[in-house]
Amino acid sequence: MISNLLYKEIRLAAHPNLIVFTLMGPLLLIPGYPYTMVFIFSLIGNFVNLLYTRENNDTYYSTLLPLKRSEVVLGKWLVLLVSQMVTILISIPFAFLRLRLFSLPNPVGIEANVAFYGFGLMIFACFNFIFLTSYFKTVYKVGGSFLKGLIPATLVAMIVEVAVHFPALTWLDSVTFAGQMKQLPILIVGILIYIVAMWATYRISARKFSQVNL
Repeated sequence: MISNLLYKEIRLAAHPNLIVFTLMGPLLLIPGYPYTMVFIFSLIGNFVNLLYTRENNDTYYSTLLPLKRSEVVLGKWLVLLVSQMVTILISIPFAFLRLRLFSLPNPVGIEANVAFYGFGLMIFACFNFIFLTSYFKTVYKVGGSFLKGLIPATLVAMIVEVAVHFPALTWLDSVTFAGQMKQLPILIVGILIYIVAMWATYRISARKFSQVNL
């Protein structure tokens, strides 16, 4: 069932720009750049995708299929989940390549290190929960739902980029083996927050969509 839902979403409902914004990992090779933008671009891609879904009445079409409403939500939720995991996986080789190519630290903000990915998962979790639970309240107000999710997610990204400039928090910017081992708790917390947030996002979104009169 899950594979069929994902196949339907990708083949029939996904906007091409979702793929474009998912493949932003190479941005980690830009010498002076706020690397959390890799995650923000992924959020934009998912917004464009749901906007495209609304314009094509895909959600209404999905409800006409032999699917439960919770399964309609699951399909959109899966696209969000998979696109974000692909964003992270594609960016990792470029994070390692950056260490090979550049010896100077990123002057703008956080390096592409273990802490970076932990914070990235927190950015995703924050956005996903607000965006999808708001969207499935009506399945029409995509722009408003996007702004509600984007603002706090962007604030988290800005805090992360600025934090590494404080002397007491420079360890968050380390790319050494010892430094990144110290950052592991941030990654673990990020993973846990993401898992809990995604579980809550699906349950609340499904409950809200079950009450929508299409």
